[in-house]
Amino acid sequence: MIVLANILIVFTIVVGIVFTIVTVIGVIRLPDVYTRAHAASKSATLGVLSILLGVFFHFWLKEGHFSIQLLLAIAFLFITSPIGGHLMSRAAYISGVKPTKLTVGDDLAEVVKQAKSKNSSTHQKED
Repeated sequence: MIVLANILIVFTIVVGIVFTIVTVIGVIRLPDVYTRAHAASKSATLGVLSILLGVFFHFWLKEGHFSIQLLLAIAFLFITSPIGGHLMSRAAYISGVKPTKLTVGDDLAEVVKQAKSKNSSTHQKED
């Protein structure tokens, strides 16, 4: 049983380290803020989540301590990190940061254009 617990703990922590390394490579190598935010939010979430899961398994299976705080941290991270990455990318887009020339589609352009025209017509009516 101890061997299986150790294998599970080491496997989850190694997976977390691999995802964290992928995050670092992605943030350094990817060409623009949007792809970097994607790498930072998705793979960093999985990396940290996997490391926290390994720590949870360590305390639960080897120390006999069931840590609800670690489970809450995993759930909180799983919910908030992708949302934070999405909001940073959207803020960069709205502030005018151009994507790389390799980008093939811009699904958000029409929505932002409609919102700006609607917002400017609302301000004209108020004046």
